[in-house]
Amino acid sequence: MSQYSHIKYTTSPTPSVVSGYSSASRLHSPLPPPVGHRKDCLSATSKTYKYLRRLFKFNQMDFEFALWQMIYLFISPQKVYRNFNYRKQTKSQFARDDPAFLLLLLVCLFVTSVGFAYVLNLSFWQSVGFIFYVISVDCIFAGVIIASFFWAVTNRFLRTSNLEPDIEWGYAFDVHLNAFFPPLILLHFIQLFFYNWLISQTWFISRFLGNSFWLMGMSYYVYITFLGYNCIPHLKNTRLILIALPIIFLLYLVVTIIGWNATISFVNFYKYRVY
Repeated sequence: MSQYSHIKYTTSPTPSVVSGYSSASRLHSPLPPPVGHRKDCLSATSKTYKYLRRLFKFNQMDFEFALWQMIYLFISPQKVYRNFNYRKQTKSQFARDDPAFLLLLLVCLFVTSVGFAYVLNLSFWQSVGFIFYVISVDCIFAGVIIASFFWAVTNRFLRTSNLEPDIEWGYAFDVHLNAFFPPLILLHFIQLFFYNWLISQTWFISRFLGNSFWLMGMSYYVYITFLGYNCIPHLKNTRLILIALPIIFLLYLVVTIIGWNATISFVNFYKYRVY
């Protein structure tokens, strides 16, 4: 008999054992399971209900992170959308599940609208109507329309395959809110410091500066909207959104040359709505 006959050779574990081990280890893993293995994916209605319910739970909101997002929407918006991809991998949704950003945006909109009403010399009740109109119509209502448009277009025409998941409407609305914030600060806040003594005049530098604010604000909106949809892997031809940029620049040149100050027209339109 061979001197090695007493050695017992073990066989590799069967596939069922490996599968059982993997399942057990996944149950005890501190990391969230991949999206494809999640069994707790919520419906759109459930996600909306969960989001709205958290509007009144301030202690559960991450205002510090929302403020970080607002700052980086100015200096590096790509980093903001990188976080949306992380959320998709961990929580199986692109849209925000924390309303802190929306609340901070509404606070900014309220404060800047108060300043705008002061610059326009509005009365108290005119200011109240103006603030209500800006928040409900200019931000929320217009945002619902724009988000619904991009939601329908991206799902209908820009998905690489019908087998790919739909773009969430909530995410489309988040993209609008992200793109809305920089123009809000530029047009409703920074521009106010130049309006009475410079932009409201009839000089060339006045309409150049006023129209330049609008050029920057609209360009920010288009570029951040593009980033929002370009970061989704299963969308194609998202660069078509950038076609709006040369059109905006051409309009900027035309209105500046013909002597039209977009900011003065914007202010007159606001006055007309509250008087």
